[in-house]
Amino acid sequence: MNLNLTLLGQAISFAIFVWFCMKYVWPPVIAALEERSKKIADGLEAANRASRDLELAQEQASQTLRVSKENAAEIIEQANKRANQIIDEANEQVIADGKRLREAAQAEIEQDVLRAKEALRSQVSVLAFAGAEKILGATIDEKAHSEIVEKLAKEL
Repeated sequence: MNLNLTLLGQAISFAIFVWFCMKYVWPPVIAALEERSKKIADGLEAANRASRDLELAQEQASQTLRVSKENAAEIIEQANKRANQIIDEANEQVIADGKRLREAAQAEIEQDVLRAKEALRSQVSVLAFAGAEKILGATIDEKAHSEIVEKLAKEL
């Protein structure tokens, strides 16, 4: 019986101990475990969110870089077109200036030719009078025969 009472005392002590643990020890331990579990879950969620945010930021950076490259290529293309346009305009201007200078030079040459012809006509008329005087042996009146001389000069 002694053994039974000891066992009974131990069983009652154990039951009191279990009740005490269930009443006062388990709730804070379970609360701490639940809090720890919640912190871990929150940490994992934050890590997942940060990972998604990082992926999104990398995608946006890639897209911004791509758009920037496209814009740069477009600007370069426009600059090349404008440079070609400026070159074409300059070429057209040079051609127009060359044509204008050539026409001016041609007109000046024509004027010089006309002046030279006039000078030659007047010299030919003087030489013709001088030759006629020598051939005829008499003085020829230039004023009297000017109409004939002018007609002769125009024919030359």
